[in-house]
Amino acid sequence: MNILSDSLAGRVALVTGGSRGIGRAICFALAAKGASVAVHYRAQAAAAQEIVAQIEQSGGKAAAFQADMADFAAPAILVEQVAAQLGAIDILVNNAAEMTDSSVAEMSDDVWEQTLSVNLGSVFRCTRAVIPGMQACAWGRIINISSQAVYTGSANHAHYAASKSGLLGLTFSLAKELGPAGITVNLVAPGRIVTDMLLERSTGREEEWMKQTPLRRFGKPEEVAAAVAFLSSDGAAYITGANLHINGGLVMD
Repeated sequence: MNILSDSLAGRVALVTGGSRGIGRAICFALAAKGASVAVHYRAQAAAAQEIVAQIEQSGGKAAAFQADMADFAAPAILVEQVAAQLGAIDILVNNAAEMTDSSVAEMSDDVWEQTLSVNLGSVFRCTRAVIPGMQACAWGRIINISSQAVYTGSANHAHYAASKSGLLGLTFSLAKELGPAGITVNLVAPGRIVTDMLLERSTGREEEWMKQTPLRRFGKPEEVAAAVAFLSSDGAAYITGANLHINGGLVMD
């Protein structure tokens, strides 16, 4: 019986927004499968270095890289730096995002543009930068992290939901463009996962949110990371253009 391996030994993975929350769990999950991991961060250098240290203590290979994803030039420079230090990128996890609070009526152009630049524009720019290397190897995995807010909406977070919605069209189009080169492109849409972002906004709403979720609990970052690790593996070689909901049943399609 032919069982496809879930090992990522010899692969190089870049995880944007890797210093905290879901990104942190993804870094550990990919390293546990044998990948060399580039931990991207914007401001939390100490947290990123801690992840690197833990991966190295476990016998893995990792390095931390700083970049401001709102800067149009930063993603290409980041990809160059990772390739120079760890090798050509085989796996790209576009996880970096920001979430601010504002109603549409009161939202400034700067807040709108900043959110779209980080949450959607940087995904385009990182992906564009890794495509040549993946095409040269005829192998690649691109996983974009979306959100359940795309399907439920979120008052005072229309800019966040809109930016995450854009990932659907980008992902599905990339799957068609890159499939012939052996590159898969997929989405993961987390629901209410226990992160700093969720804890900041859940106060007083826990019971309401639990009633909306059939599994009656919040998710764990590690549960999202496990899905990303699977989509990065040879076992997911025939999966592209998929959108995987990880939300305890909050959204079903």
